[in-house]
Amino acid sequence: MTNRNFSHTTHHVNIRVSGTLFQGHLPYLEQLVHSATDCRLWPVLNLSQLEELDRAALVFLTDGEDRDFSIMSCPNFVRDWINHERSRAAA
Repeated sequence: MTNRNFSHTTHHVNIRVSGTLFQGHLPYLEQLVHSATDCRLWPVLNLSQLEELDRAALVFLTDGEDRDFSIMSCPNFVRDWINHERSRAAA
């Protein structure tokens, strides 16, 4: 994904992710994020209904957050895992 230099105050679109998020889902999610930015909308991933994800999805969320999209309503287990990965990468 390419950072389109959107401000978080620009118009946005919510993309709801629910159930499971696995590597096989990522190309479609990337397409949604890319389509939003092509329309000059800041993508916001709503993860409130996310129940399970794999490592590839975690890396996608960790790398893309605040660069390619925002995350809202993130379940605690996902936020904890993202924070763990970021602290591990910084060490």
